[in-house]
Amino acid sequence: MNFRASATQEDITGDLKNPELFQYGDETMHAWMEGRLSDDIVAEQRKVEEAELIIFQFPMYWFSVPAIMKGWIDRVLAQGFAFSLQKMYDNGIFKDKKAMLSFTTAATQTMFQPDGINGDINVTLWPLQNGTLHFCGFQVLAPQIFWSPAHCPLTVRTAMLEGWRARLRGLLMEKPLTFAPSGMFDLSFQGGFLLQPKVKEEQASQPYGITTGHHLGKPLPPDNQTKAQSANDNKSDCSN
Repeated sequence: MNFRASATQEDITGDLKNPELFQYGDETMHAWMEGRLSDDIVAEQRKVEEAELIIFQFPMYWFSVPAIMKGWIDRVLAQGFAFSLQKMYDNGIFKDKKAMLSFTTAATQTMFQPDGINGDINVTLWPLQNGTLHFCGFQVLAPQIFWSPAHCPLTVRTAMLEGWRARLRGLLMEKPLTFAPSGMFDLSFQGGFLLQPKVKEEQASQPYGITTGHHLGKPLPPDNQTKAQSANDNKSDCSN
């Protein structure tokens, strides 16, 4: 496709709203509202509109997505089209759609444990799964992680694919990951979009934080970003 990774002024056709101070988010929002986004962005947005489920398949680069996928996120999930201040998280524009990450790693599974050298994989996934997918309203399914396939024997790689194939058959029936409901927060600038005092009081006696990101200074809830309550664990790895 030769999809361009860089988010620039070229994504907008016609005159800018504020040529004195170019702000990509504001300009692309107005361009989306007026039908002035570039053709490659519009084509991808149509795919998003038609999809019930979006699977982001990628090799993990530097604890995140490769540049071209980051560019797709930056350019396609434009303000207005994918989110607004009034429509975000569980009130988001894509709240009736599902999305998930499916990716390969170079590291072994043990390296991404809480006591592993790379740190907890749940923390690594929080910005993508909460800050991008859930922020746009998607119901986020548990990720499919292929641990270190380049360093696995053929039998293990085959098992990985068989597990993924089996999971795909029932994917749309899976329950999504758990995130903090927007109703827990004061959704106003005056209130700072902070957790409501009554919620803090209710959570004071809980052994874990609410989510990986809303930990409230407590231990993280186990597997918050890697397992849903009823999700089947079909992952294979090289950790043995």
